[in-house]
Amino acid sequence: MNKAKLPNIITSLRIAGTAVLIFAVPLTPLYFVIYTFCGLSDILDGWLARHMGTASDFGARLDSIADLFFYTVMIIQLLPILWQLLPGAFWVLLGAVLLIRLSAYGVAARRYGRFAALHTYMNKLTGAVVFLLPYVLRLPFAPAWCWAVCGVAALASTEELLIHALGGEYNANRKTILKIKK
Repeated sequence: MNKAKLPNIITSLRIAGTAVLIFAVPLTPLYFVIYTFCGLSDILDGWLARHMGTASDFGARLDSIADLFFYTVMIIQLLPILWQLLPGAFWVLLGAVLLIRLSAYGVAARRYGRFAALHTYMNKLTGAVVFLLPYVLRLPFAPAWCWAVCGVAALASTEELLIHALGGEYNANRKTILKIKK
């Protein structure tokens, strides 16, 4: 096997795992096994690509597609549980966050002529706190966790919108809107 393809194969396995996850009953042991596999593969593919020196634009796009598919399936499956758990004000805030995120994608599409998502620190943090959601849903602090997740997602979405609106050339691996000197 070509080592350059290994990270993309792992990403493809996450897509396949997500397709299986669609049929798992949420919050059951089988669900958590598949869910955890998908999460670990998300960490592993990017780490391998960077450490093997095989990171590519195609791999970054495939990873973004896999993430979008995974989180879409996750949210669809957890929506009935979340709907019972959270008040109406939460859904208004979540709608605003989604509008900001869609605006970021729209601005990026217009500026770069393609779908463009960034691997910023805030987006990675959002992914991590969203990923942990099913593990905390049965705990007493689950509603507070959901509010915190929404806040982190709002910051990440706003940062991505600003980067696309104010930034220069597209760089999927841009880490922050801030200028950090090394």
